[in-house]
This record gives sequence, C-alpha cells and structure tokens, in this order.
Amino acid sequence: MTRAFVFPGQGSQAVGMGKDLSDNSSVAKDVFDEVNEALNQNLSGLMFDGPIEELTLTFNAQPALMAASIAVVRVLENEFDVKLSEHSSYVAGHSLGEYSALAAAGTLSLSDTAKLLKLRGEAMQRAVPVGVGAMAAIMGAEFSTIEEIAKEAEQGEICTAANDNADGQVVISGHKGAVERAMEIAKERGIKRAIPLPVSAPFHCPLMQPAADEMAVALAETTFNAPCVPVITNVSADAVSDPDQLRTQLVEQITGRVRWRESVLKMGDLGVTHLTELGTGKVLGGLVRRINKEIAGNSIQTMADIEAFAEELKS
Repeated sequence: MTRAFVFPGQGSQAVGMGKDLSDNSSVAKDVFDEVNEALNQNLSGLMFDGPIEELTLTFNAQPALMAASIAVVRVLENEFDVKLSEHSSYVAGHSLGEYSALAAAGTLSLSDTAKLLKLRGEAMQRAVPVGVGAMAAIMGAEFSTIEEIAKEAEQGEICTAANDNADGQVVISGHKGAVERAMEIAKERGIKRAIPLPVSAPFHCPLMQPAADEMAVALAETTFNAPCVPVITNVSADAVSDPDQLRTQLVEQITGRVRWRESVLKMGDLGVTHLTELGTGKVLGGLVRRINKEIAGNSIQTMADIEAFAEELKS
C-alpha cells in the first residue's frame, strides 16, 4: 500500500469545522489557539459557531481550512503515533490546500502558514474589484473542449480554464463578461451544466497577478524547509522536494491552473493506491473516484474518523 495525504481547498468550509477535534483533544485545541494568536483573531470561534457568511470570506476560509487540516495531522501524530512521514509517500493540496500540505510536511511553520493564507486571501480580494471577475463550473465535457470554449469567449478579455478538477469537471475564471460568454457557448455546444460559482474574485487566472506580486514578497521573507515527503504541486502536477521550487510554485499557483486531475493521475503513476483527505469535507476523496478508480479515497475530519483510521492501520 502506498498512501498520499491530501488537503482540501476553498468551498469545503462549514460552520462547526474542527469543533469535534477541539472538544476532544488538547492537541487540536493547541493548533486552533496557535492560529488565533498568529492572526490576532478568534478564528476558531468563527469556525465553530459561524456565521457562515463571515467564515466563507476568502481571508477567513483559507486559514480556517488549513487549521482544521493541521489539527487532524497533529492529533494523528501526537495522540495515535501515526506519523505523516511514515504512513504517506506524498502530500498534495487543492489550491490553498497546498499550504496545508506544506505545513503538514514540515516545510512551513503553522503560524507562518496561517499568516500567509490570511494575506493570500486579502491579496486575492484586493486584486480584482468585486463584480469585475467571475468563475463558473462546466460539467460534462473534456478539459480540452473547455479550454477551446474559454479561448473563444475571451474577445479581448481574460477567460481561462482555472481548475482541472476531474474528468468532466472544469472551472473557468476571468472577466465576468467573458465567463458568461463561455457559459453560453458551452450550452450552444450541448454541454448542459454550466454553473456560476458564488465566489468574490476570479481565482487562478492572470487577473490575480497583483496578488501573486504581493505573495512573492511575503514568501521570499518566509523560511521554507525541505518537506518530509515530496509534494505533488498544483502548478507542476509532479513531485517536488526542493524548498526554493516549492516557494516559486506557490507564487505561480496564484495565477496558474490547479492541475488536480493530472496530480491524481501522477500519484497513480507513482504507485499511490490510497488517497486520504485530512480536514473538512469529502470533496477530494470523492474526486479521486472520477479520476482513477484504482486509487481508494477516504476522508478524515472527526475524532471518530481518526480513531477508526488508526485502528485500520494496525490491522
């Protein structure tokens, strides 16, 4: 068995996230306390009690999802002796989840990761005025088809395939008008599902360049250590262990495509047989079944999940 631990991205946040762990583990509570202190904010209170409208704001959702993921990692490692370095061969994360993966693998400290994600969320929001950009999910067509539609829809604006999530699930991003044109073109071509996404900015497209510039400065000032296991990065869909490459690719990731489908295929090529999602939700565990049916996917987010997983590893 070869396992990869993977970490969710934005959209998986939910009121109550992490509360079960915090209530049942002092190790998990310490994670949330450290993130609160790093951000000078009661983020855990927002995670546990909402409101969802505030939790969903990009600059809150990003560090919150990371905190919930790292709480799972720390409980596994410190209370159940399930070390990431011993029980996984690779880590990966979807968009902001790549930061969670880097924190889990020891490349970034928890407090640095929290601060970087808070800044990342704020910088992404600042990059494009509300209403100028948009994103949409287009379901039921191959990636190459969506790429062609996005290019046709540009007409002097920006529209790009931003997230290659799975076979038949691609997210486009760019100027609002161009994204709307792409949705219409998709429907004209018989693609029945084109859904606007409730996001506040057009992520993972060239409109995010101001955010990439901000993050480049912050990341240059942050200590990066070599990860304990290689990271399958969003930008390369390949295994990376060099700290400087990881830093550079986090900058490129702001404007670049999330190559999740290719990342999972790469993990399969590298011999991964089990993909375990750590943190809130079950999105990535579900996507793996659409990408490579030979890889088993599961999700761990509560104390009961952790206990069952640790028991399974013993058997």
